[in-house]
Amino acid sequence: MTPPIRVLLADDHALVRRGVRLILEQQPDIEVVAEAADGAEAVALLRQTEVDLVVLDIAMPTMTGLQAAREIARRPDPPRVLMLSMHDNEQYFFSALRLGASGYVLKSVVDEDLVEACRAAMRGEAFVYPGAMGAIVRDYFDRVARGERVPTTVLTPREDEVLKLVAEGRTTREIARILTISEKTVDKHRTNILARLGMNDRTQLTRYAIRAGLVEP
Repeated sequence: MTPPIRVLLADDHALVRRGVRLILEQQPDIEVVAEAADGAEAVALLRQTEVDLVVLDIAMPTMTGLQAAREIARRPDPPRVLMLSMHDNEQYFFSALRLGASGYVLKSVVDEDLVEACRAAMRGEAFVYPGAMGAIVRDYFDRVARGERVPTTVLTPREDEVLKLVAEGRTTREIARILTISEKTVDKHRTNILARLGMNDRTQLTRYAIRAGLVEP
């Protein structure tokens, strides 16, 4: 059996931590192994606790979730990071992505989105909540308005096909079925695309696909 995803949960409100922990531990593949009341405590706990994923509240005393994410990213082999927030805030969203977070989950729908966000993070995928796509599209138009050149694709035709489907939110299995190739081949194409474009996750690929005209904004 695959071992469960080991999660460190950080939020300054004990009731919120309890509720989030209950949601996560209802899943057989997720285990909360540590809790922290602020970002500094979360960073300190990582020195003594083996975790796969850190779930950080954006707004915490002493050290915010974003500050903690920055510290975590400096570790030699950092765990994945997800951000929790009460606010549908574009600045927070893009800041979290720049710091290497695998996703941004709104507390208002945490019971619907967090479990899938955890699993997506551990698959090496980014979790983008539906409202964030509007922010990504607006960012595209802002870049166009500033006169930035929309990049032309540097990928092979097959890689363009895979990229388009990834940007549309298709799973590896769905892409394999649509293109009549193996899932292993899909994963290889995705790895090559990320390396060639110098990108790290699905969110960056989606933004590239919009700019390259592969996906309608």
